[in-house]
Amino acid sequence: MENSKVPLHLCHVHKLSNFINRTHILVHSIALVFLISYRASFFFQHPKTKATTLPWLLVFASEVLLAFEWLLSQSFRWQTVSRTVFPERLPEDDKLPPIDVFICTADPEKEPTVGVMNTVLSAMAMDYPPEKLHVYLSDDAGAAVTLNGMREAWRFAKWWLPFCKRYGIKCTAPEAYFSAGAGEDDGDENGGFGGSEFVQEKEHIKEKYEAFKKSVTENARIGDTRSNSRRDHCAVIEVIQETSSDNADAIQANEAKNKPLLIYVSREKRPSQPHHFKAGALNVLVCMHLSFCNFFTIYVSILSNILLPYMCITYILNSDIYDSQYRSALKVLWKGYDGLGGPCVCGTGYYIKRLSLCESSISEAGDAMKLRQCFGPSNEFIKSLRQINKPDRMFVQRNNAQPNETQLLASCAYEDGTKWGKEVGFLYGSVVEDYFTGFHLHCKGWISVYCDPKRPQFLGSGTTNLDDFLVQGTRWSSGLVDVAISKFNPLIYGPFKMPTFLHSMCYAELALFPIFYFLSLWGFATIPQLCLLNGIPLYPQVSNTYFIVFAFIFLSSHSKHLYEVLATGSTFRHWVNEQRIWMMKSVTSHLYGSVDAFMKKLGIREANFFPTNKVDDVEQLKRYNMGVFDFQTSLLFLVPMVALIILNMASFAVGIARGIFVGELDKMFIQVFIPFYVIVMNYPIIEGMLIRKDKGSIPLSVTLVSALVSLIFYFFGSIIFM
Repeated sequence: MENSKVPLHLCHVHKLSNFINRTHILVHSIALVFLISYRASFFFQHPKTKATTLPWLLVFASEVLLAFEWLLSQSFRWQTVSRTVFPERLPEDDKLPPIDVFICTADPEKEPTVGVMNTVLSAMAMDYPPEKLHVYLSDDAGAAVTLNGMREAWRFAKWWLPFCKRYGIKCTAPEAYFSAGAGEDDGDENGGFGGSEFVQEKEHIKEKYEAFKKSVTENARIGDTRSNSRRDHCAVIEVIQETSSDNADAIQANEAKNKPLLIYVSREKRPSQPHHFKAGALNVLVCMHLSFCNFFTIYVSILSNILLPYMCITYILNSDIYDSQYRSALKVLWKGYDGLGGPCVCGTGYYIKRLSLCESSISEAGDAMKLRQCFGPSNEFIKSLRQINKPDRMFVQRNNAQPNETQLLASCAYEDGTKWGKEVGFLYGSVVEDYFTGFHLHCKGWISVYCDPKRPQFLGSGTTNLDDFLVQGTRWSSGLVDVAISKFNPLIYGPFKMPTFLHSMCYAELALFPIFYFLSLWGFATIPQLCLLNGIPLYPQVSNTYFIVFAFIFLSSHSKHLYEVLATGSTFRHWVNEQRIWMMKSVTSHLYGSVDAFMKKLGIREANFFPTNKVDDVEQLKRYNMGVFDFQTSLLFLVPMVALIILNMASFAVGIARGIFVGELDKMFIQVFIPFYVIVMNYPIIEGMLIRKDKGSIPLSVTLVSALVSLIFYFFGSIIFM
């Protein structure tokens, strides 16, 4: 008997983890106070030491920035929770709400059509009432190959969807399912794994899938993947439906009748009109229905019941050298986020009510005229807003009705002079529209929860080469800093809107970490090294009591990080990878992203959005699987990393020489240890410079240019510091 009072999920507070975290915060904070007191004592030293004032202040500033960033990050660790969901307690199908799945793609060259269509098919095959499931594909490229791929996917779905339903297939993305071992746990409803009927039908469906892939690939090869009209084309909206019988047998056709609604949307684009990237695309889709679950094209569902425990966890190899699984965020930070009011909207795999994007503006503007001023001139959109709490409301009909209204909603000038998109829908404040929108929803009083089931709910492709990883990191850093330097800075705007200051600190940490990390890491990677080369001590000698403070802070932060890595099921090797990639990103992506944000703020340049490349290069993928870095990237990324490594190698060599021949190891121990640690953690860069000779190594010309940059840096640094 159904009990409406039985909870659908339970929240568990991690008391032991919280105790450990809070104890560490207290002890580490005390150590930081001693560090600050040591630095402050410099100003009371003998005037003869004042020659080192500038490097002392610079390294102190680096320490303060990193300490403040650490303090902000501890808000995630104050109240860690997890949740257990009970999908079996959900009501009957007829009482479930309608769901929209949004899939966004922007470039068929970087986002292969077959991969996008796997996402579409996976979404269509979800374990949800098909009459209440609507799948939208937003194609910002307006590419013919994508629309043709949608039609091919619809035809293949006639076989794929009944097959998944009949045998209870859990891995609903065909590419993943037919991969080696991916569907080994699947079978028929009675547990008849490997039955002759099942095996025979599986082979039949696999043949159909290979034919589908071949058709889509051939269309992509001869189609409009390099269209010059991507920034200048009319809106295209098409409800994908049957155009011919395709000679399908009667039973198959009957089973496939009840399929989810599938809609292709390519909004209008004109060079003279800003299109606001993914936020603009999502706002067009939001106009067309009630509530939705958002995917990004790099993610493909691997479980059919994703709408019940709806969270994304990427599937990555153990040698995740680029930290593409974002272990720290998904396994640590987001659980602490959840304990304070919920995580921000996060790129992909999130569920959100359309009501949360519109409700306040609807209540503020009750009459039709004010609604038009807020949401634009579409009669159907206004009508849907008035009925937003009615779960059976459907705006897009299966018979492709109301073409004028859909064209109007997808036009590039629809939002001109309205609040929609700028203050109500997905917000345009930066290229990280997910973070920015989530921040505003929390400021309005909405809450969110984080669901992290034991079995991953999504299979995703992560970056497999350094270039894509750093380009992606630069884009994200730029978007986050956009918010940090705006009036919506979470430390200024958040405390007056959010229920707790700790929740504002979480948002602030995400917005500010690119600035703090690039400033502090550049300081630690250069100032102690230059001073070591010139014989200038910046840290207490080993025999000094304050040496213990610096040693403790280093060991405390790194051992806590290692503890979190091991506690979440990862290995020591993964800890090394995270340390290494943190350094690489801080001196490149965070630097360039922060500079880009400030340039946009000053009006020097316009915002740009470059989709992450999802095309697999065979050689790059082979190196990634072997855990070998691929250094085929821009000089803007390579030269800073290599130059800093050369500088640290030189300073370490000089430091060892000073310790042996001058007897300064006691005085310079910390300054010798810092470059040693940098060298050890970034050994792959040294290997790429001096040992490797493959295509993914660092060219000799880059090494020579970087050495020259290091020499110039040392020359000017010596002049300034001496």
